[in-house]
Amino acid sequence: MRSRKAVLGTVLALIGVPAILVPIEAARFYVRNRSNGSIVSSGQKRDYLLYVPNSYDSTTPTPLVISMHGGAMWGAAQREMSRWNQVADEHGFIVVYPSGTEFPRMWHAVRPGAGLTADVSFISELIDTLRSEYNIDPARVYADGMSNGGGMAFVLSCTLSDRIAAVGMVASAQFLPWSWCTDERAVPMIAFHGTADPLAPYRGGLSWVSPNRFADIPTWVANWAQRNRCAPNPVESVVTTDVTRLEYTDCAGDAAVVLYTVIGGGHTWPGGGPQPEWFLGITSNSINATSQMWTFFREHPLRQTQSRAPQN
Repeated sequence: MRSRKAVLGTVLALIGVPAILVPIEAARFYVRNRSNGSIVSSGQKRDYLLYVPNSYDSTTPTPLVISMHGGAMWGAAQREMSRWNQVADEHGFIVVYPSGTEFPRMWHAVRPGAGLTADVSFISELIDTLRSEYNIDPARVYADGMSNGGGMAFVLSCTLSDRIAAVGMVASAQFLPWSWCTDERAVPMIAFHGTADPLAPYRGGLSWVSPNRFADIPTWVANWAQRNRCAPNPVESVVTTDVTRLEYTDCAGDAAVVLYTVIGGGHTWPGGGPQPEWFLGITSNSINATSQMWTFFREHPLRQTQSRAPQN
């Protein structure tokens, strides 16, 4: 947080904000972006930002959406970009925005190791914590993420598939090989990716953000469809002039696989909060990724026989 305040102060000074206002703006920034919950997991304090709509009824089992930020971001940034809170208000579910490890706040979704194991434990223990405090429906716990957070959503589909009903990802940064994912459960997945993404290239390869090669998105989605034992020929349709939809059907356990391709779209969340176009590319408003994701999620609950009780 100290580093974010320093950056904010520098930016405000550069754009001509009087020095006396810098600490005031820094305080406002902190209030808008602070987390409101934390747990100790794997010996570390891990933060999260929780949103419970006013319509929440403790007598009614309620869905939970776990939305994970991109690299070097944080929970409130993911909230503002995805606008999950508005959809939660409309449909009555709980949203939590967990944070990766300390600066630069990353998820360890690049290679196997202790960091990745700790991240998975954190999400599992976060689910347990929220289930102990709220009436969470164990059959309707979903995970999604932006960029590095999308990579973490893939990880959860491979490690917590008995707890996560379905996953979604936007501008996902995928590095782990499919051979790493040995979980046999078919997990429903919906993805959104721009063809002009400057950070996580649609056709894979290298970019300046990582020395590791990004996965080719259409191929990676086809591999997920193979994992879910879907029919080999996907159905493609035109959604708008700049969006196409590819769906793999007849999958095991009705675990559909869907890819929305945003033609000319950048490293952004379709229909989400505005981002610096000069840096991340165009944000398409032709579709709303969050609304589409929720529609997909609610169609794919986890079978009760696959869910498990909170761990002690």
